[in-house]
Amino acid sequence: MLMTLKRQSSPKRKLLAAARAARSHLPGGLPPVLFLTDPSRTPDPVATAKRLPAGWGVIYRHFGAADAAAMASALARICRERGLCFLIAADPQLAMATGADGVHWPHAKAAASRRWQSRFALMTASAHSPEELRMLARYPVDAALVSTVFASNSPSARAPLGALRLRTIARGSACPVFALGGVSAGNAAQVAGFSGIAAVDALTPAF
Repeated sequence: MLMTLKRQSSPKRKLLAAARAARSHLPGGLPPVLFLTDPSRTPDPVATAKRLPAGWGVIYRHFGAADAAAMASALARICRERGLCFLIAADPQLAMATGADGVHWPHAKAAASRRWQSRFALMTASAHSPEELRMLARYPVDAALVSTVFASNSPSARAPLGALRLRTIARGSACPVFALGGVSAGNAAQVAGFSGIAAVDALTPAF
């Protein structure tokens, strides 16, 4: 009985349940969960991608790394094999070269999505405030990653919005939103009913 209770409360089980809730309301073609890579916080993104459930997504953020092309190719291969959606952040040329499904745009570069509208199956963009989210309505992006939702140790984290405020923001958004920033197995259920789930290092211990 004790082992059964532990399994029921495991981080993996909680994230899978949250993913099911998110998938139930997101438009078709959008993964319920997005794994964002980070050079310091996710040192082995390939290993994590190999364990993600089919239908989830990976956003590769290389930040100008010297091995970006090799890592992107490796991730693209794993994503194809496992049925994962694969996006590359801020690098449409590399996305084209590796056959990625699309591009994730930092908010400052979101206007560039217009030039690539017909090239990719999926494009997302970041937003850090309701104002930035409203601005994305001008661009051909399929979803927005809104941060910071919960308290986060990320150096770029802002004051957390909280689940209630994100729900209000999501209801007024022209496009689906993904909660990003401090999202974990312990709090993903708080946002899964009205947003997708996006996380960096929260997925690594669970998968």
